[in-house]
Amino acid sequence: MGRIKLQSGIKVIEEVTEECGTSESYRATIVCMINAEAGTVLAVMRRNVRWGVHYMSSDYQLEDSLIQSLKMLRKQIFSWQNPWHTINPSLYLQPFLDVIRSDETGAPITGVALLSVYKILTLDVIDQNTVNVEDAMQSVVDAVTGCRFEVTDPASEEVVLMRILQVLLACMKSKASVMLSNQHVCTIVNTCFRIVHQAGSKSELLQRISRYTMHELIRFIFSHLPDVKNTRQALVDEVNTVKQESGGLDNDYAFGSTQIENGNGNSELGGQASSVRFLSDASTGLATIEENAIGAGSGKDALPFDSHLMTVPYGVPCMVEIFHFLCSLLNAVEHIGKGSRSNTIAFDEDVPLFALGLINSAIEVGGPSIRCQPRLLSLIQDELFSNLMQFGLSMSPLILSMVCSIVLNLYHGLRTELKLQLEAFFSFVILRLAHSRYGASYQLQEVAMEALVDFCRQKTFMMEMYANFDCDMTCNNVFEDLTNLLSKSAIPMNCPLSSIHILALDGLIAVIQGIVGRIGIGSVGSEPAPVNIDEYTSFWTVKCDNYSDPYQWVPFIRRRKHIKRRLMVGADHFNRDPKKGLEFLQGIHLLPEKLNPQSVACFLRYTSGLDKNLIGDFLGSHDEFSIQVLHEFAGTFDFEDMSLDNALRLLLETFRLPGESQKIQRVLEAFSERYYDQSPQVLANKDAALMLSYSLILLNTDRHNAQVKKKMTEEDFIRNNRRINGGNDLPREFLSELYHSICKNEIRTTPEQGFSYPEMTPSRWIDLMHKSKRMAPYILSDSRAHLDHDMFAIMSGPTIDAISVVFDHAELEDIYQTCIDGFLAVAKISACHHLVDVLDSVVVSLCKFTTLLNPSSVEESVLAFADDAKAMMATVTIFTIANRYGDYIRTGWRNILDCVLNLYKLGLLPARVASDAAEESELSADPVHGKTISNSLPSVHMQSMEIPRRYTGLMGRFSQFLALDIEEPRSQPTEQLAAHQHTLQTIQECHVGSIFTESKFLQAESLLELARALILAASHPQKGNSLPEDEDTAVICLELLITVTLNNRDRILLLWQGVYEHIANIVQSTIMPCSLVEKAVFGLLRICQRLLPYKENLADELLRSLQLVLKLDARVADAYCEQITQEVGRLVKANAAHIRSLTGWRTITSLLSITARHPDAAEAGFDALFFIMSDGSHLLPANYVLCLDAARQFAESRVGQAERSMCAVDLMGDSVGCLARWSQNAKEAMGEEESAKLSEDIGEMWLRLVQGLQKVCLDQREQVRNHSLLSLQKCLTGVDGINLPHDLWLQCFDLVIFTMLDDLHEIAQGRQNNYRNMEETLVIAVKLLSKVFLLLLPEIAQLTTFCKLWVGVLSRMEKYLKVKVKGRKNEILQETVHELLKNTLLVMKSWGVLVQSSASGGDSLWELTWLHVNTIAPSLQAEVFPDQDPERSPHKLDETGYFPSNESVHAEFAGTGG
Repeated sequence: MGRIKLQSGIKVIEEVTEECGTSESYRATIVCMINAEAGTVLAVMRRNVRWGVHYMSSDYQLEDSLIQSLKMLRKQIFSWQNPWHTINPSLYLQPFLDVIRSDETGAPITGVALLSVYKILTLDVIDQNTVNVEDAMQSVVDAVTGCRFEVTDPASEEVVLMRILQVLLACMKSKASVMLSNQHVCTIVNTCFRIVHQAGSKSELLQRISRYTMHELIRFIFSHLPDVKNTRQALVDEVNTVKQESGGLDNDYAFGSTQIENGNGNSELGGQASSVRFLSDASTGLATIEENAIGAGSGKDALPFDSHLMTVPYGVPCMVEIFHFLCSLLNAVEHIGKGSRSNTIAFDEDVPLFALGLINSAIEVGGPSIRCQPRLLSLIQDELFSNLMQFGLSMSPLILSMVCSIVLNLYHGLRTELKLQLEAFFSFVILRLAHSRYGASYQLQEVAMEALVDFCRQKTFMMEMYANFDCDMTCNNVFEDLTNLLSKSAIPMNCPLSSIHILALDGLIAVIQGIVGRIGIGSVGSEPAPVNIDEYTSFWTVKCDNYSDPYQWVPFIRRRKHIKRRLMVGADHFNRDPKKGLEFLQGIHLLPEKLNPQSVACFLRYTSGLDKNLIGDFLGSHDEFSIQVLHEFAGTFDFEDMSLDNALRLLLETFRLPGESQKIQRVLEAFSERYYDQSPQVLANKDAALMLSYSLILLNTDRHNAQVKKKMTEEDFIRNNRRINGGNDLPREFLSELYHSICKNEIRTTPEQGFSYPEMTPSRWIDLMHKSKRMAPYILSDSRAHLDHDMFAIMSGPTIDAISVVFDHAELEDIYQTCIDGFLAVAKISACHHLVDVLDSVVVSLCKFTTLLNPSSVEESVLAFADDAKAMMATVTIFTIANRYGDYIRTGWRNILDCVLNLYKLGLLPARVASDAAEESELSADPVHGKTISNSLPSVHMQSMEIPRRYTGLMGRFSQFLALDIEEPRSQPTEQLAAHQHTLQTIQECHVGSIFTESKFLQAESLLELARALILAASHPQKGNSLPEDEDTAVICLELLITVTLNNRDRILLLWQGVYEHIANIVQSTIMPCSLVEKAVFGLLRICQRLLPYKENLADELLRSLQLVLKLDARVADAYCEQITQEVGRLVKANAAHIRSLTGWRTITSLLSITARHPDAAEAGFDALFFIMSDGSHLLPANYVLCLDAARQFAESRVGQAERSMCAVDLMGDSVGCLARWSQNAKEAMGEEESAKLSEDIGEMWLRLVQGLQKVCLDQREQVRNHSLLSLQKCLTGVDGINLPHDLWLQCFDLVIFTMLDDLHEIAQGRQNNYRNMEETLVIAVKLLSKVFLLLLPEIAQLTTFCKLWVGVLSRMEKYLKVKVKGRKNEILQETVHELLKNTLLVMKSWGVLVQSSASGGDSLWELTWLHVNTIAPSLQAEVFPDQDPERSPHKLDETGYFPSNESVHAEFAGTGG
């Protein structure tokens, strides 16, 4: 029934004692209190002469009825024995109420009686269970609201008024208040309001109490709204029932209809006191307000409730009437403000403030329950919000603040029912006030900004604005407009920071923090999927199937937003050329391929940003299609219940009326037809609407055109419109109303262009209300990040700009911190949503505030930085972002590196900031260090202003490039030292080194950009033109680059090309030793050393890069040769097993070979080579020849002791074992073809081996020369496991043995003083010849080239027999040659090779042999062949046709003493 539920609607007060209502003590207390109150009233009355005089007449005393009733109460009250709740309250209330009603009592008496009633009510002895409680409560209300008293003095009057307020409030708060009817509740509120109004001329105390009471009443009444059942249908049913019973409405029950009696009473005192019903003197203002009293029916929704509903216990009906009354107060203020200017401040601020405050109280306690009450909701949607829009544009900051508070409360409780109203409030009030160009004062702008910031602090506000309005094609971009407003308002324009700037910044950051709060909470998808529109579909009226399911509405509104953006592009095309604009929209499928009038009309009607002149021209065109579009365009308007002038205003706000009469006629015809269909009112037909529309246009031009001197009067206008309504006249009142409306409010035929913020006109408001009926429902967003990606992409740029400008202009640290929080929040969102461009913008903006090198000296810069909190905070924030969100930084790395370099130049970075992971692990194991290296700063470095040190050691600078050097102690002020230490500590906490040492966790793109930034920042200066600072910068960047490379070994392919090219550029462009080239070379070596074990597929590329070392300038190479060799040695020892290719070994051996002749590097180089070749464990077919060449270089080198050369020769000689092993393995493990190929390769290697030894055999040093000859002999004779073809042996004789013998002979003959004791060398050499020849004799004797070979052997023996060393022959050599020749001939004889006659050309061999032998030793023939009988030869060809085995040859050879 729309009333308060008795059990749940009232808060029951706890009783002090158990069953106190029936206890005798409690009953006695109540009785005594009432008795005392009656006695008090009697006492006060007796003080008055009128009540104190009595007289006797016949047998009885005549006494006033008021006195009698009070005395009777005192007499009877102690005799009541029934339970208290069964006693009729009227028995003990009525005597006091009679006093209150009496117009003969003075103010003091009335006040005491009111106080007595108040005390009784506050005892809570009356509740809903009390007998006849309903009549009693209504009697109290009637008596108090109809209070009469005699005014004696202003103070007493105010006391009575305050007592009235107390009693009325107590009535409402009483347990029995649920029994009050709707009518009585309305009466209570109306009475209190009248006292409020009357208090305007009374004391401040009464004013405050009356206003407080009014607020408490409203709050108490509407606090029960959640407890009221939904009575929409119940009210209808009840009305129908009562109509049947009573037969109609009784308007006397309409609240506010009770009349106040005014008049003058008799004064028995000497004064001019007047006897009045409460509030006797009604001012003009009061009379006006009374016309709008509760229940007066002044509004369209104010139809009074049925009389029966107004008499039942109070509920929704009284709340509707009260709320409507409060809204009507705003309308009354509007009329008063226009009619009277005598008290502008009072009516322009005080009354609306009071009314708005009461409305706000009602909304605060009513909350979401209002949506369940259609009439209340309707009042808020239309009448209240219309007034809020008007008062929102008032000149009073107080009123604006209250309006904004109300809207905020409405947003919280009813936003789903106020979608378009909220849009209008922000578009027509907040955005308009916040722009100074609309004339709002600074105070108004500040209040509007405060309100906007309050909204921004609501977690889902901005998301809902974006979802409901920005993604709706027929609504404004509220989210975008608000964020743009905040960002622009935060930026000071040629002025210092003000509170508005800070407020706007707070609003922006509140929005950003709201997005941050949703990070990590599940959403439909943070990154929107691309929207593709392949064909046209009608989209203007399409709605989502389910607005409560994010999986449906999120994709839906994203598609709508995409269409809206494309429409804006289409609008730009249309504004340049309408025809091409429509064609463009057809091309992107936003208009059908074959245009239809409806789609074009919707485009012209709802698309923002269109040129309204072009719209008017298009609609006014005479072609058939444009006419159809015009009628469809008119059909998009809803003119229902709208006056003709307002309808015309609404139409002409959407386009400019064309200037040609024919176009005007076509437009007005379409308008008239539409208007008549919806709002015929008094119009007979559409022609009447057309004629009247023309007449209004003419009147508008006449009244508002300055060039028209003689203005049209009302009579003229009425006369001009005679007989246009189907031959009849229109009502005069109707035309008069239209005339005055046009005169007061011009119809603008030139509407505002662009995206300005116009005023809310009545026509716009009516259209808004119509539009709200068919609008899509309001989307409620939860705490998930459904649209944060889209929103942040829109607002990120302006937000960063605003924060940057405020940070730049700010001077207080709390504002600094606010900006820093904003930067960090933006960075976090950017990283979360992978918006790399936004994150780069944050970094760039922050880096602008860390310019540290402006002062002339380093010390001044350090001190300036220590004193600059802004620069310090910006620096810390940059590195915080780099460490947290480095994955999504791209070009911003360049700016971050600028900060690193600046801090480095100032000596403010901690030691080992770029140490790589290996160094950290090594040093962390050392108990001396304790802490992580990147965070440790030796205390000695904190003593003074430090500058970077230059290191020239091998890797010292690489690992400690930022170690702070210690200068001579300087006296510094304690404050400066403390500031400097604080700065160092702050920078230390930034963990700058983690950016590089933890780069292994960066995404690939970010890592690549970091490397590129390091290379770019290095900007290596060219030859001879660099400053020391430039070189330091290049060095630090190179070190950081190497650190990043070493920490990303798993992704070296991504970095390698850029790193290599950078190092190559340094190496090839440096001509003098310097730290930079040192870092480049050793960094390259270190990269190879660290990565080879993990990147075998990149081993060749890494090792090939070491060829850069070979390209070093001679001076540079000489300076670092020893260190380079040591590093190469370490690389080889650590990674020999991982170097398998020819290219890699060629680079390694080339580097080692160079060191053979360097006095400092030779030892380290040979040590590395010895590691490779010793034991043959690291010799491979791929590196064998290369290692031989390197060993030969060391063998031939005269740097150092001869023992090193001899050791190198041993390495060469011992390597023949590897060849034998490889050959054997090939035979066992490989196929025939592969084995043959490897055998051929091994043969080539063996030939290179003996050729290398042959060259060393010519060494000037005797021991090296002789040792080489012995090693060569070993290699030539120890090849049993190697299958060497005959041709290879022949090459060996020609290229190695014969060449060596000839070279030694030439040296011996040349009398060179550098060669000592050549005789022994020649002996060894000729023995080598004989041994090798005899070893091979069985295999080569049958070769066709044997004769040639044998002649070569004989000729060399002949040379050596005749050689003169230092001018004389050596007997030992001659004896050796003679003996060796003899032995050779004997072996040849014994094997049947040298015989007088032979089937294989023996005659020729025989003849050649003795031809040469007789020259050498003529007696040898007789000694070898004493009888020259070939038949006596003990050795001939065996049965198989072969000579005896090599073993027998060895045995015989050994037996000859060779």
